[in-house]
Amino acid sequence: MRFMAATAPPPTSPLSTLKMRLGDMNALHAAIGIMDWDMQTYMPPGGSEARAQHVSRLMRMHHDLFTSDEVQRLVEESSRGATGDDAAMLRVVKRELDQATKIPAALVEEKAKLTSTAFDIWVKARAANDFKSFAPYLERVVEIVREEAEYLGYKDHIYDALIDLYEEGATTADCRQMFDGIRQPLTDLVRAIAAKPQVDDSVLHGAWSEPAQKAFTEMIVKAVGFDFQRGRQDKAAHPFCTGWSIGDIRLTTRYKDNLLSAIFSSLHEAGHGMYEQFSPKEWDLTPLCGGVSLGLHESQSRTWENLVGRSRAFWVRFLPDLKQAFPQLAALDVDSFYRMANKVQPSLIRVEADEVTYNLHVLIRFELECDMLTGALTVRDLPEAWSSKYQTYLGVRPATDSEGCLQDVHWSGGSIGYFPTYSMGTVLSFQIWASMARDLGDLDAVIQRGDLASIHGWLVEKIYSQGRRYTPKELVQRVTGKPFETHDYLKGLTAKYAALYGL
Repeated sequence: MRFMAATAPPPTSPLSTLKMRLGDMNALHAAIGIMDWDMQTYMPPGGSEARAQHVSRLMRMHHDLFTSDEVQRLVEESSRGATGDDAAMLRVVKRELDQATKIPAALVEEKAKLTSTAFDIWVKARAANDFKSFAPYLERVVEIVREEAEYLGYKDHIYDALIDLYEEGATTADCRQMFDGIRQPLTDLVRAIAAKPQVDDSVLHGAWSEPAQKAFTEMIVKAVGFDFQRGRQDKAAHPFCTGWSIGDIRLTTRYKDNLLSAIFSSLHEAGHGMYEQFSPKEWDLTPLCGGVSLGLHESQSRTWENLVGRSRAFWVRFLPDLKQAFPQLAALDVDSFYRMANKVQPSLIRVEADEVTYNLHVLIRFELECDMLTGALTVRDLPEAWSSKYQTYLGVRPATDSEGCLQDVHWSGGSIGYFPTYSMGTVLSFQIWASMARDLGDLDAVIQRGDLASIHGWLVEKIYSQGRRYTPKELVQRVTGKPFETHDYLKGLTAKYAALYGL
């Protein structure tokens, strides 16, 4: 028998090896994401304890692999001479690696286990109006988040370390500057609207068919550009969007006695979903894929929910379909429905809030988070502090903790530092919209003629296709020609509601 000489395997570069390791971590992250999605949609209640164990171990494995000496060495070696997309990817990886290496693996595992359990406790506590049962878990969440902030480090305020996790480069001072700039104009606008005759939207409240709501929301979500060949929509206690590749993005919504709730929740989550779906295919499963920050992400959900979905032009096109799905609305005309869809009324629930009062809800959460982190507010005193701030800013007071401090899912998941990005995104949506109008012209006319593809295409070109190539601040500058600011938001919001309410 004749033996052939062995062929040496092709040389492997540090960068190609690093990409393989990143692929391993992406697979672990996807597994965690699928478990989390299932936990919030279909998992039976009896699965919560085991799910907490599974998620915490996978989180620890992901953390150990990412922070290993091998990966750190590969990142350092790959950075020498890297250009183009590789350099952009390495910038993202270095930032995440810097954060991850500062947090002990044991704390990562404990937080993952705690928050998986806390979510189940939160769901039950909210349903039963039982803050006391959730309070011990929230206390430990706050303690862990404080520890994380200390490990990460910060210059001026403990909150700096946390907001930067979600919005790269943002600080507590940035958040305060934003809220200081919009607080008074918003409260003045709310008062001016309150002095006008109120909109009667009672026709939109009732026992609506859930299958009909599902069919209608999926129809409009498809119309704005969400690809159901690469995604789906399900029901959850708190609407959210998640996914693990550009080919598998999951939306959730919820169906309530207010018909608008599911409609705007679905459009909102579709905005998130499309940002993920339309990342470049070649970046799928890599650190460059997906939204660059939660503020940019929220700008997209608020664009489709509010600037498109609450426009009169949108309902010129879709009100006939809504009336066909719900014959009870046969007598509604476009102008009446438009006013109902944009009714301004201080309320208790953030996700149901109107466009004008929404950012006041976020401001309350920001202030409470800062106080809990600094120790100025104990978890035990949170319900009363929450109620007092709602009375101050919105003139309403929750009768129960379920419609008060138990309403949001975020704290059960350890996401403290997240809330200001909702306001950043809302403000930024107007800044991006103004830039789009300079390119496409009268956007109401574009929407009314049914050309939603032009709006979708512009966003794909300018934002979705950029993935995480640039930092958030760089992307905002490139898309709008200026840094983040509140001028377009205040101008656009005031003009819209002055016209609606005859101010």
